[in-house]
Amino acid sequence: MAAVTFDKASRIYPGTPPVRAVDTLDLSIADGEFLVLVGPSGSGKSTALRMLAGLEDTDEGAIHIGDRDVTDAAPKDRDIAMVFQSYALYPHMTVAENMGFALRLQKVPPAQRRARVETAAELLDLTRYLDRRPRALSGGQRQRVAMGRAIVREPSVFLMDEPLSNLDAKLRVETRANIAALQQRLGTTTVYVTHDQTEAMTMGDRVAVLRDGRLQQCAPPRELYDRPVNAFVAGFIGSPAMNLLPGRIVDDGIVVDTHRIGDASGWRLDELGADRAARVGVRPEGLRLAADGLPIVVDLVEELGSDSFLHGRYTDAGGEGHRLTVRLPASTPSPTIGGVVRVAVDPAAVHLFHPGTDERLGQRRSSHLTSTGVEVVG
Repeated sequence: MAAVTFDKASRIYPGTPPVRAVDTLDLSIADGEFLVLVGPSGSGKSTALRMLAGLEDTDEGAIHIGDRDVTDAAPKDRDIAMVFQSYALYPHMTVAENMGFALRLQKVPPAQRRARVETAAELLDLTRYLDRRPRALSGGQRQRVAMGRAIVREPSVFLMDEPLSNLDAKLRVETRANIAALQQRLGTTTVYVTHDQTEAMTMGDRVAVLRDGRLQQCAPPRELYDRPVNAFVAGFIGSPAMNLLPGRIVDDGIVVDTHRIGDASGWRLDELGADRAARVGVRPEGLRLAADGLPIVVDLVEELGSDSFLHGRYTDAGGEGHRLTVRLPASTPSPTIGGVVRVAVDPAAVHLFHPGTDERLGQRRSSHLTSTGVEVVG
């Protein structure tokens, strides 16, 4: 096992101008940590993983595994094992032969090779399938074989590039729980790439959010959810995403259009311009149906059993429309599609971002918001 460090590492593709697929990435991953790289398509997450594996060049900066600088090392000399999106199993080999193939290339004695394969098979509940060929396995079982092939090598670092993308929804949930539990048992440093932020939040000790090749925030899942450093992270993390609305500060109150939704005294507002405009964020669970509040035209209601999500549109005084999602308790009757409901904002659930930079505004240490409901500013 070993720690991993990206030290201002960049991958630059030639062009006019050159494309910085990964841009000065500074990231330290602790020994035994499960770190997830997440971001939209084109954010550089898979490129960063491939740089760590040695499959992509590091054009600037350096990469360390443990105390070794592996920036220019060949993939085979990095002591890593990679699990790809495709299973990449040899169809003519049995499960045991697929899992032990790398050990055979390393000329590990057959008895030792078999022992390591059987140990990995037991961890992955594959013992009964060791003599089968891949075509006789389900998708989830094939993915476990691919993981077993990595485990038997006993590497310093596991690298996983969207390994669950080819599985159906139910199997994805089951397999990601198995991967997280397995990593806890093995204690091997793991770097896991996914575009699925729900997957990232449920698996990682920490989650690193990338956008356009640059690291936005790296933190434990709860911190990402509760204190996103900018509007991009706020809108990307969480399912459904955070609602973001234009607002302003009036007489120390947080105002959206003409509706006061909370007290701004707990926030550091010195970064705002003279108009005191701000971006106001509130997650779906921070909104509730109320007699007074923001009028929302209902477009869709998603019934999920334990709760439901109302998707609608809020039109401000200037005629501009804004999308909103509201989380409703299961006991709430479903609103009529096309009807108008009003929603109030929980003041304690409000996030404020700078309207120009999208960076989160600072909060005072003693901040607490006491106003309730929504009142109209006259």
